[in-house]
Amino acid sequence: MTDTATQIVCPACDATNRVPEGRPAGEAKCGKCHAPLFSAEPLALTDQTFDKHISRNDIPVLVDFWAAWCGPCRMMAPEFAKATAQLEPEVRMAKLDTEAAQQVATRYNIMSIPTLVLFHQGKEVARQSGALPAGHIIQWVRETLRD
Repeated sequence: MTDTATQIVCPACDATNRVPEGRPAGEAKCGKCHAPLFSAEPLALTDQTFDKHISRNDIPVLVDFWAAWCGPCRMMAPEFAKATAQLEPEVRMAKLDTEAAQQVATRYNIMSIPTLVLFHQGKEVARQSGALPAGHIIQWVRETLRD
């Protein structure tokens, strides 16, 4: 008998959780802090939390690299939130403020914002720059993961 589980990093306390196969991830709670593992809202990442969420989640992670002063970023924010409600729990949806997390933004060579970067198993698999409506975000993620 194989013990197949999916690792999901808690958005509240950053603990890594094992969600057993067959258990709906959307209903799972953190074993450490008991917070829901998914809330249908984007997770705010920092320089300190970014690597853990990218490398320890077994599911893909879509990161919106943005900044508060960026008009297109502010326009896309509600669209990204709508996409989050549609894509979670199959994809962890996260945002990274490039002004507050300059180390990560520099490491990934973020030259324009907003930029969406899709990570899977700790590696970048796709990138898309520019503001997109929710439908296009969802379509792009699903097509990319299908390939």
